[in-house]
Amino acid sequence: MQINCDYLVIGSGLAGMVFALEAAESGQVIIVTKRRIMDANTNYAQGGIAAVSDSGDSFEEHIRDTMVAGAGLCKEDVVRMTVESAPDAVRRLVDLGVEFSRSEGNSGEFDLGREGGHSKRRVMHVGDFTGNAFQEALVKKVLGHPNITVYENHVAVDLIMKHKITGDRRDRVCLGAYVLDVSSGEVITFASSLTLLASGGAGKVYLYTSNPDIATGDGVAMAARAGARIANMEFYQFHPTVLYHPQETSFLISEALRGEGGILRRIDGTDFMQQYHPMASLAPRDVVARAIDQELKAHGERYVLLDMSSCTPEFIETRFPNIFRHCMNLGLDIRREPIPVVPAAHYSCGGVATDMNGCTSIERLYAAGEVACTGLHGANRLASNSLLEAIVFGYRAALDAKKLYRNAGRQNMIESVPTWDKGRAIPSDEVVIVTQTWEEIRRFMWNFVGIARSDHRLERAYSRISLVRSEIEKYYWKYNLTRDFVELRNIALVAELIIRSAMLRKESRGIHYNVDYPYTDDRNYRADTVI
Repeated sequence: MQINCDYLVIGSGLAGMVFALEAAESGQVIIVTKRRIMDANTNYAQGGIAAVSDSGDSFEEHIRDTMVAGAGLCKEDVVRMTVESAPDAVRRLVDLGVEFSRSEGNSGEFDLGREGGHSKRRVMHVGDFTGNAFQEALVKKVLGHPNITVYENHVAVDLIMKHKITGDRRDRVCLGAYVLDVSSGEVITFASSLTLLASGGAGKVYLYTSNPDIATGDGVAMAARAGARIANMEFYQFHPTVLYHPQETSFLISEALRGEGGILRRIDGTDFMQQYHPMASLAPRDVVARAIDQELKAHGERYVLLDMSSCTPEFIETRFPNIFRHCMNLGLDIRREPIPVVPAAHYSCGGVATDMNGCTSIERLYAAGEVACTGLHGANRLASNSLLEAIVFGYRAALDAKKLYRNAGRQNMIESVPTWDKGRAIPSDEVVIVTQTWEEIRRFMWNFVGIARSDHRLERAYSRISLVRSEIEKYYWKYNLTRDFVELRNIALVAELIIRSAMLRKESRGIHYNVDYPYTDDRNYRADTVI
């Protein structure tokens, strides 16, 4: 079965839907999403969007904060463009119906939060469920648009590729994607003029993560198999504060709590962050996560505490209603007792390498959002720059795609492509192989390629992932595809990309810390790691 469209969007998060709404002005858009349309990392973002909106702030200060957090690897032209685009991005969200939180009183000004690494209050938010508010507003517009069709419970398997030879040059061209219909088990051919990867992150490659189950690195894996340039995969950001509770494994405790006065303490009450950074509990995420990891190992404890006693109970209830309710449902009253927290895998600063318009190294293929490496984040993402990046690059990619589409014309872009051939694959009755392998990858990635790394640990991880990937490929050719197996195959490849990238960087920079090279080497490593 083949379905044709002008624009194919893989993923239903912020970047994908911003792209879809803009592209739909010039053609038919199909969004494929592997679960429900609301199931995207965007929906779980608590903090907000960083944007200069106060007279006491400036673009230059936001740029500087981003560059400092990025530890020498941010591309300044990309940072400047993104920061200066933020006010327009916010206006587009307001036009879509997003109602940002306002300050109390008659001023009506936006209530601005402050998070780690920011020198000023500039984080615009909707309570502490900002991503959900964005997602709901965009879903409403997308589902009501006559030129957009959404396929839920459809898992992208691989990009459809051809090689175009011009003289001595061989270019890769994307013609769409093969997509698994989860309900029927059929692999459908989606042929498109232009394709956007907006599939989000890969937190499930690690044992402990703030990400939902959907975050399996699908876009990066598909792009890598297609031959795209992949950059900076060693820079996986660990959020310092995920709730530690036996009934909850991935609930994020927003950095905004520390922005409002929260203090990190050991179980005995010691404020330990003072010894790690001048900004103490408001230090950049890489510093805080590493400090907590070191404290836990040094004192043999399982978690640290986030003390919110400097805030009134009323403030906590109104400023953080989602976190307050969630913790209360677990029997934890954060108005009166500290919150037990631990670091967890949170955000990939690397991904499919793009230019300032979201163009990848593959013709007709774009990438935006967490799946992409744009040059904005460098070696460490500044808090609340991710939602901003998704909007800015989703929009810019759509403008560029529309221009390309307009110049080429649909009749010159949609091509006949081969349908999926399942060969002699048969149904599998060995589901335990998938679950066991998934668990093994996530555990050795956490132990060997986590917050603190070493050459020996990385070598062990690489040896193991090489064997695991070989086993997975044998399984791939023998059995019919399922969603779980597609995700396992992608996680294994993303794990290998992270390991290989980390092995290539013989220094410590940003969120990549190697105990064998505890220094930053600007002479040899102030550059992207490209595979």
